[in-house]
Amino acid sequence: MELRHLVTFQAVASTLSFTRAAALLNYAQSSVTAQIQALEEELGVPLFDRLGKRVVLTDAGQRLVRYADKLLNLADETRGVVSGGEVRGGTLALSAIETLCTYRLPSILRQFRDQFPHVRLIFRPLSTIGLIRGVNEGMVDVGFVIAESVVAAGLQVEALITEPVQVVAAPGHPLADLPCVTAAELAKETFLLTDASCQYRSVFERSLASEGIHLSDIIEFGSIEAIKQCVMVGMGIAVLPAVTVAKEVTRGQLVVLRTESTLQVYTQMIWHKDKWLSPSLTAFLELCRTELSRANETIDDFSSG
Repeated sequence: MELRHLVTFQAVASTLSFTRAAALLNYAQSSVTAQIQALEEELGVPLFDRLGKRVVLTDAGQRLVRYADKLLNLADETRGVVSGGEVRGGTLALSAIETLCTYRLPSILRQFRDQFPHVRLIFRPLSTIGLIRGVNEGMVDVGFVIAESVVAAGLQVEALITEPVQVVAAPGHPLADLPCVTAAELAKETFLLTDASCQYRSVFERSLASEGIHLSDIIEFGSIEAIKQCVMVGMGIAVLPAVTVAKEVTRGQLVVLRTESTLQVYTQMIWHKDKWLSPSLTAFLELCRTELSRANETIDDFSSG
Protein backbone atom coordinates (compact mmCIF):
# COMPACT_ATOMS: atom_id res chain seq x y z
CA MET A 1 0.00 0.00 0.00
CA GLU A 2 1.62 3.24 -1.14
CA LEU A 3 1.65 6.18 1.24
CA ARG A 4 0.96 8.62 -1.60
CA HIS A 5 -2.28 6.75 -2.31
CA LEU A 6 -3.27 7.14 1.34
CA VAL A 7 -2.46 10.86 1.21
CA THR A 8 -4.70 11.20 -1.84
CA PHE A 9 -7.43 9.14 -0.17
CA GLN A 10 -7.21 11.36 2.92
CA ALA A 11 -7.60 14.49 0.79
CA VAL A 12 -10.67 13.13 -1.03
CA ALA A 13 -12.18 11.89 2.26
CA SER A 14 -11.76 15.29 3.92
CA THR A 15 -13.09 17.35 0.98
CA LEU A 16 -15.54 14.78 -0.47
CA SER A 17 -14.51 16.07 -3.86
CA PHE A 18 -12.02 14.73 -6.41
CA THR A 19 -11.72 18.24 -7.86
CA ARG A 20 -10.94 19.94 -4.56
CA ALA A 21 -8.57 17.13 -3.56
CA ALA A 22 -6.69 17.58 -6.84
CA ALA A 23 -6.36 21.31 -6.21
CA LEU A 24 -5.24 20.68 -2.63
CA LEU A 25 -2.55 18.23 -3.73
CA ASN A 26 -1.62 20.12 -6.92
CA TYR A 27 -2.47 17.03 -9.00
CA ALA A 28 -4.44 16.62 -12.18
CA GLN A 29 -7.90 15.27 -11.34
CA SER A 30 -7.15 12.20 -13.46
CA SER A 31 -4.20 11.41 -11.17
CA VAL A 32 -6.43 11.56 -8.10
CA THR A 33 -8.96 9.27 -9.76
CA ALA A 34 -6.26 6.81 -10.81
CA GLN A 35 -4.73 6.66 -7.33
CA ILE A 36 -8.09 6.07 -5.65
CA GLN A 37 -8.91 3.36 -8.17
CA ALA A 38 -5.53 1.70 -7.53
CA LEU A 39 -6.18 1.76 -3.78
CA GLU A 40 -9.68 0.33 -4.23
CA GLU A 41 -8.31 -2.46 -6.43
CA GLU A 42 -5.62 -3.27 -3.88
CA LEU A 43 -8.12 -3.42 -1.00
CA GLY A 44 -10.81 -5.12 -3.07
CA VAL A 45 -13.59 -2.77 -1.96
CA PRO A 46 -15.01 0.58 -3.15
CA LEU A 47 -14.00 3.45 -0.89
CA PHE A 48 -16.34 6.09 -2.31
CA ASP A 49 -19.81 6.11 -3.82
CA ARG A 50 -20.05 8.47 -6.80
CA LEU A 51 -23.62 9.76 -6.63
CA GLY A 52 -23.87 12.08 -9.60
CA LYS A 53 -21.73 15.07 -8.63
CA ARG A 54 -21.60 13.99 -4.99
CA VAL A 55 -18.87 11.84 -3.44
CA VAL A 56 -19.70 9.86 -0.29
CA LEU A 57 -17.51 7.55 1.78
CA THR A 58 -18.61 3.92 1.80
CA ASP A 59 -18.51 1.93 5.05
CA ALA A 60 -15.11 0.60 3.99
CA GLY A 61 -13.94 4.14 3.25
CA GLN A 62 -15.05 5.33 6.67
CA ARG A 63 -13.07 2.54 8.30
CA LEU A 64 -10.00 3.35 6.22
CA VAL A 65 -10.03 7.03 7.26
CA ARG A 66 -8.93 6.17 10.78
CA TYR A 67 -6.20 3.80 9.66
CA ALA A 68 -4.96 6.11 6.93
CA ASP A 69 -4.50 8.87 9.51
CA LYS A 70 -2.62 6.49 11.81
CA LEU A 71 -0.36 5.19 9.03
CA LEU A 72 0.48 8.66 7.75
CA ASN A 73 1.08 9.96 11.27
CA LEU A 74 3.39 7.00 11.90
CA ALA A 75 5.24 7.79 8.67
CA ASP A 76 5.66 11.40 9.81
CA GLU A 77 6.87 10.22 13.20
CA THR A 78 9.39 7.90 11.57
CA ARG A 79 10.78 10.69 9.40
CA GLY A 80 11.07 12.99 12.39
CA VAL A 81 12.86 10.44 14.57
CA VAL A 82 15.23 9.30 11.84
CA SER A 83 16.09 12.85 10.80
CA GLY A 84 16.69 13.96 14.37
CA GLY A 85 13.43 15.85 14.70
CA GLU A 86 14.41 18.79 12.51
CA VAL A 87 12.19 18.24 9.48
CA ARG A 88 8.99 20.30 9.28
CA GLY A 89 6.86 18.30 6.88
CA GLY A 90 4.11 15.74 6.78
CA THR A 91 0.42 16.30 7.43
CA LEU A 92 -1.51 17.95 10.26
CA ALA A 93 -5.23 17.23 10.72
CA LEU A 94 -6.84 20.16 12.53
CA SER A 95 -10.37 20.73 13.72
CA ALA A 96 -12.34 23.49 15.44
CA ILE A 97 -15.86 24.69 16.12
CA GLU A 98 -17.35 27.36 13.84
CA THR A 99 -16.56 30.32 16.11
CA LEU A 100 -12.85 29.54 16.17
CA CYS A 101 -12.73 28.61 12.48
CA THR A 102 -13.98 32.10 11.71
CA TYR A 103 -12.55 34.39 14.37
CA ARG A 104 -9.41 32.91 15.94
CA LEU A 105 -7.63 30.49 13.62
CA PRO A 106 -7.42 32.03 10.10
CA SER A 107 -4.43 34.28 10.88
CA ILE A 108 -2.68 31.43 12.73
CA LEU A 109 -3.18 29.06 9.80
CA ARG A 110 -1.83 31.68 7.41
CA GLN A 111 1.28 32.28 9.53
CA PHE A 112 1.93 28.57 9.93
CA ARG A 113 1.53 28.04 6.19
CA ASP A 114 3.99 30.85 5.49
CA GLN A 115 6.55 29.44 7.94
CA PHE A 116 6.15 25.76 7.05
CA PRO A 117 4.98 25.51 3.43
CA HIS A 118 5.90 21.82 3.24
CA VAL A 119 3.40 20.82 5.93
CA ARG A 120 0.07 19.78 4.45
CA LEU A 121 -2.90 21.00 6.48
CA ILE A 122 -6.26 19.24 6.57
CA PHE A 123 -8.93 21.28 8.33
CA ARG A 124 -12.19 19.72 9.54
CA PRO A 125 -14.85 21.96 11.12
CA LEU A 126 -16.63 19.85 13.75
CA SER A 127 -18.91 20.19 16.74
CA THR A 128 -17.32 19.86 20.18
CA ILE A 129 -18.57 16.28 20.50
CA GLY A 130 -17.36 15.33 17.03
CA LEU A 131 -14.02 17.00 17.64
CA ILE A 132 -13.36 15.12 20.89
CA ARG A 133 -14.30 11.87 19.15
CA GLY A 134 -11.94 12.70 16.29
CA VAL A 135 -9.04 13.36 18.67
CA ASN A 136 -9.74 10.15 20.57
CA GLU A 137 -9.88 8.10 17.37
CA GLY A 138 -6.73 9.63 15.90
CA MET A 139 -8.52 11.40 13.02
CA VAL A 140 -7.69 14.85 14.44
CA ASP A 141 -4.17 15.80 15.57
CA VAL A 142 -5.24 18.90 17.47
CA GLY A 143 -8.65 20.45 18.02
CA PHE A 144 -9.97 23.75 19.34
CA VAL A 145 -13.16 24.29 21.34
CA ILE A 146 -14.82 27.03 23.36
CA ALA A 147 -16.01 25.70 26.71
CA GLU A 148 -15.88 26.19 30.45
CA SER A 149 -13.74 23.09 30.79
CA VAL A 150 -13.07 19.87 28.92
CA VAL A 151 -12.53 16.71 30.93
CA ALA A 152 -12.07 13.52 28.94
CA ALA A 153 -9.95 10.48 29.62
CA GLY A 154 -6.90 10.28 27.40
CA LEU A 155 -6.93 13.93 26.31
CA GLN A 156 -4.46 16.71 26.93
CA VAL A 157 -6.32 20.02 27.30
CA GLU A 158 -4.75 23.48 27.39
CA ALA A 159 -6.74 26.68 27.93
CA LEU A 160 -5.34 29.45 25.73
CA ILE A 161 -7.57 32.50 26.01
CA THR A 162 -10.49 33.81 28.03
CA GLU A 163 -13.59 34.41 25.92
CA PRO A 164 -16.07 36.88 27.50
CA VAL A 165 -19.68 36.12 26.61
CA GLN A 166 -21.93 39.10 25.86
CA VAL A 167 -25.62 39.77 25.47
CA VAL A 168 -26.08 41.98 22.40
CA ALA A 169 -28.99 43.84 20.84
CA ALA A 170 -29.68 46.28 18.03
CA PRO A 171 -29.05 49.98 18.71
CA GLY A 172 -32.26 51.53 19.94
CA HIS A 173 -33.45 48.38 21.69
CA PRO A 174 -35.42 49.26 24.87
CA LEU A 175 -32.82 47.54 27.07
CA ALA A 176 -29.80 49.16 25.41
CA ASP A 177 -29.62 52.28 27.59
CA LEU A 178 -30.39 50.67 30.95
CA PRO A 179 -27.54 50.88 33.49
CA CYS A 180 -28.16 47.24 34.40
CA VAL A 181 -30.44 44.68 32.77
CA THR A 182 -31.88 42.15 35.20
CA ALA A 183 -32.50 38.46 34.56
CA ALA A 184 -36.24 39.08 34.87
CA GLU A 185 -36.08 41.72 32.13
CA LEU A 186 -34.11 39.37 29.86
CA ALA A 187 -36.71 36.64 30.34
CA LYS A 188 -39.31 38.79 28.55
CA GLU A 189 -37.21 39.04 25.37
CA THR A 190 -36.92 36.94 22.22
CA PHE A 191 -33.50 35.27 22.13
CA LEU A 192 -31.66 34.25 18.97
CA LEU A 193 -29.35 31.46 20.06
CA THR A 194 -27.04 28.76 18.80
CA ASP A 195 -28.14 25.15 19.35
CA ALA A 196 -28.60 23.70 22.82
CA SER A 197 -25.23 21.89 22.79
CA CYS A 198 -23.36 25.21 22.55
CA GLN A 199 -21.18 25.76 25.61
CA TYR A 200 -21.57 29.52 25.95
CA ARG A 201 -25.33 29.25 25.57
CA SER A 202 -25.32 26.69 28.40
CA VAL A 203 -23.30 29.04 30.63
CA PHE A 204 -25.84 31.82 30.03
CA GLU A 205 -28.90 29.64 30.63
CA ARG A 206 -27.42 28.22 33.83
CA SER A 207 -26.78 31.75 35.05
CA LEU A 208 -30.46 32.60 34.53
CA ALA A 209 -31.62 29.30 36.03
CA SER A 210 -29.70 30.07 39.23
CA GLU A 211 -32.15 32.97 39.67
CA GLY A 212 -35.16 30.88 38.77
CA ILE A 213 -35.42 32.33 35.26
CA HIS A 214 -35.97 30.19 32.16
CA LEU A 215 -36.19 31.56 28.62
CA SER A 216 -39.43 30.78 26.80
CA ASP A 217 -39.06 32.65 23.49
CA ILE A 218 -36.06 31.19 21.66
CA ILE A 219 -35.22 30.99 17.97
CA GLU A 220 -32.30 28.64 17.23
CA PHE A 221 -29.80 29.22 14.42
CA GLY A 222 -26.98 27.17 12.98
CA SER A 223 -24.91 30.23 12.05
CA ILE A 224 -23.43 33.02 14.15
CA GLU A 225 -23.47 35.36 11.17
CA ALA A 226 -27.19 34.72 10.68
CA ILE A 227 -27.81 35.46 14.36
CA LYS A 228 -25.98 38.79 14.14
CA GLN A 229 -27.83 39.89 11.01
CA CYS A 230 -31.19 39.05 12.58
CA VAL A 231 -30.32 40.89 15.80
CA MET A 232 -29.33 43.95 13.78
CA VAL A 233 -32.77 44.10 12.15
CA GLY A 234 -34.50 43.85 15.54
CA MET A 235 -35.68 40.22 15.66
CA GLY A 236 -34.38 39.76 19.20
CA ILE A 237 -31.23 39.70 21.32
CA ALA A 238 -28.35 37.22 21.30
CA VAL A 239 -25.70 35.68 23.52
CA LEU A 240 -22.33 35.39 21.77
CA PRO A 241 -18.58 35.45 22.53
CA ALA A 242 -17.23 39.01 22.48
CA VAL A 243 -14.78 38.22 19.68
CA THR A 244 -17.64 37.36 17.31
CA VAL A 245 -19.36 40.74 17.72
CA ALA A 246 -16.37 43.05 18.27
CA LYS A 247 -16.49 44.61 14.79
CA GLU A 248 -20.25 45.17 14.85
CA VAL A 249 -20.07 46.75 18.31
CA THR A 250 -17.24 49.05 17.20
CA ARG A 251 -19.24 50.08 14.12
CA GLY A 252 -22.35 50.76 16.21
CA GLN A 253 -24.35 48.00 14.51
CA LEU A 254 -24.78 46.11 17.81
CA VAL A 255 -24.73 47.19 21.44
CA VAL A 256 -23.67 45.18 24.47
CA LEU A 257 -26.30 45.04 27.22
CA ARG A 258 -25.09 45.67 30.76
CA THR A 259 -26.23 42.56 32.55
CA GLU A 260 -25.94 41.54 36.20
CA SER A 261 -23.64 38.58 35.52
CA THR A 262 -20.18 38.43 33.98
CA LEU A 263 -19.95 35.33 31.81
CA GLN A 264 -16.91 33.74 30.23
CA VAL A 265 -15.66 30.56 28.63
CA TYR A 266 -12.24 29.60 27.27
CA THR A 267 -10.68 28.73 23.95
CA GLN A 268 -9.00 25.40 24.58
CA MET A 269 -6.56 23.29 22.58
CA ILE A 270 -6.97 19.50 22.71
CA TRP A 271 -4.79 16.61 21.61
CA HIS A 272 -4.44 12.96 22.62
CA LYS A 273 -2.13 12.42 25.57
CA ASP A 274 -0.42 9.54 23.74
CA LYS A 275 -0.01 11.54 20.53
CA TRP A 276 3.57 11.79 19.31
CA LEU A 277 4.33 15.49 18.98
CA SER A 278 6.08 15.67 15.64
CA PRO A 279 8.25 18.71 14.87
CA SER A 280 5.41 20.10 12.74
CA LEU A 281 2.77 19.59 15.43
CA THR A 282 5.07 21.01 18.11
CA ALA A 283 5.66 24.12 15.98
CA PHE A 284 1.92 24.54 15.41
CA LEU A 285 1.10 24.23 19.13
CA GLU A 286 3.75 26.83 19.97
CA LEU A 287 2.44 29.24 17.34
CA CYS A 288 -1.09 28.90 18.76
CA ARG A 289 0.17 29.60 22.28
CA THR A 290 2.11 32.67 21.13
CA GLU A 291 -0.61 34.21 18.97
CA LEU A 292 -3.52 33.56 21.31
CA SER A 293 -1.58 34.83 24.33
CA ARG A 294 -1.24 38.11 22.41
CA ALA A 295 -4.98 38.10 21.79
CA ASN A 296 -5.51 37.52 25.51
CA GLU A 297 -3.66 40.77 26.24
CA THR A 298 -6.30 42.73 24.29
CA ILE A 299 -9.34 40.84 25.58
CA ASP A 300 -10.57 43.94 27.42
CA ASP A 301 -11.07 45.60 24.04
CA PHE A 302 -13.49 42.83 23.03
CA SER A 303 -15.41 42.86 26.31
CA SER A 304 -15.72 46.62 26.77
CA GLY A 305 -19.10 48.24 26.34
